[in-house]
Amino acid sequence: MAIAVNIADARKNYLLASLPQKELARVVSHLEPVDLPLGKVLYESGDKLSHAYFPTTAIVSLLYIMENGGTAEIGVVGNDGILGIALFMGGNTQPNRAIIQSQGKAFKISAKDLLAEFSLGAKFQNILLRYTQALMTQISQTAVCNRLHTVEEQLCRWLLLSHDRLNSDKLVMTHDLISNMLGVRREGVTLAAQKLVARKLIKSVRGTMTIIDRQGLENAVCECYKVVNDEYNRLLGRGISRTFG
Repeated sequence: MAIAVNIADARKNYLLASLPQKELARVVSHLEPVDLPLGKVLYESGDKLSHAYFPTTAIVSLLYIMENGGTAEIGVVGNDGILGIALFMGGNTQPNRAIIQSQGKAFKISAKDLLAEFSLGAKFQNILLRYTQALMTQISQTAVCNRLHTVEEQLCRWLLLSHDRLNSDKLVMTHDLISNMLGVRREGVTLAAQKLVARKLIKSVRGTMTIIDRQGLENAVCECYKVVNDEYNRLLGRGISRTFG
């Protein structure tokens, strides 16, 4: 038997919260709450999509997988968005791996119900298309950042993007996992983290990074972070950042 979804819980996802009350109530009738544990793979590259996901407290990393097994994060999705944009963009398969970076909750919707709601147009269609453009900006800017900026700047960007999508200053993530996300050597992540600790911007203890100076991180990050946030603000009516926008 389907579990009734509380509209207040659905509003913890920004896209759902942007919908008019009547439209939200209709979309909510198709949603199912799910728990997303750390490390769970939602999609592999090439998978046919049966569901899309609206995270509320979970954060999902989009990873590109090389033939030699190397990985690099190309985007991050949390309570700002939706997983499964290929469904309404005309494709049925996932182009990259989607893995849970920070455990939490989400709502899932079947491909059939998502496409039915999308085909009605209205705000639901508009907000999903705007989000897709914002996500494309994040993905393209990540590629630029990974190519041109230092590991320390990349780590600052990664920490801020994650922090924006959490209700906590603590990020449970080992240096090994961060190195996989950024596509750099673990030693590079450790050295970058040590520099941020020395500047008293973060604490790093036993697989947990705690942000202690948010403004300091924003001062240290490259321009890529603000470019992405400004685009979210322009397209979705707010910046994702807690201080920008």
